[in-house]
Amino acid sequence: MKVKDLFELRQGNGFELMHMSSTDEGLDVNFVSRTAQNNGVVAQVDIVESTKPFEDGSITVALGGSVLSAFVQKNPFYTSFHVMVLVPKENMTLGEKLYYCMCIKANAYKYSYGRQANKTLRELELPDIIPQWVYETSIKPITTTKLAAVDSLSSIKNWGIYSLGELFKFHKGKRLTKEDMNEGVVNFIGAISENNGVRQCIDVEPMFSPNCITVNYNGSVGEAFYQHEPFWASDDVNVLYADGWTLNRHIAMFVITIIKSSRYKFSYGRKWTLEKMKESTIKLPKALDGSPDWLYMEKYIKSLSYSDRI
Repeated sequence: MKVKDLFELRQGNGFELMHMSSTDEGLDVNFVSRTAQNNGVVAQVDIVESTKPFEDGSITVALGGSVLSAFVQKNPFYTSFHVMVLVPKENMTLGEKLYYCMCIKANAYKYSYGRQANKTLRELELPDIIPQWVYETSIKPITTTKLAAVDSLSSIKNWGIYSLGELFKFHKGKRLTKEDMNEGVVNFIGAISENNGVRQCIDVEPMFSPNCITVNYNGSVGEAFYQHEPFWASDDVNVLYADGWTLNRHIAMFVITIIKSSRYKFSYGRKWTLEKMKESTIKLPKALDGSPDWLYMEKYIKSLSYSDRI
């Protein structure tokens, strides 16, 4: 069965976000782009009087950019260029739509190196039969309770500059060949940009204890993750433990965001070696005594929606 057999394919609006406007009047609609993040939504914009938004429940598929990123849209929306809107020809449950999104995304590997899906999406093959587990899987909305209250993020002008070497003790991961990796239960942290850095689970004694931050110096350079379980790290990963202060997962989320903002300095083959990383500086909220204000960072992360899900 092909995409065109199950769905009516409609070209997206082709709007440019820079030419859209937004207000706080509560009439905003989602603006869907070719990103693979946030359900494809990059902003909320005003209704365009001459153009009715696409209806909620439709599926959006990126034809370029993050090719074949597919999402079920929960609210009315407009789209940018090269986004196709799929409307089921027959009634579908949310679970069925999500299953087909997954199947469409699974074909993304065919569109590497700039190849777009404009002409081929409608002919894409999909399973003829939906497996039973789709109907047995419960889809529950994610709820959140904020753990703390903070008025706003303090001005970066008042933040201090600190080297990573003065904040953390550094350790290097160790190389393992594929022949040395058997399936097990210990997380193997590789130089990747997803899944919290966990490439696979292997049968070894853990090399590192949890409550630390891992940073890739090679591969997906600068990707940083908080590790809450014992693990083994590859030799492309540096492991950072708090030096003279106490790290927790909420502080880690704040610091990781800052560390990752330095990724652009080490793209295109330039490695973020151990010594370079120690010398690298980051800006953090500063306490009255000049040290990083760890308590403020923790409270700020706890004040964010879904902080209780970390």
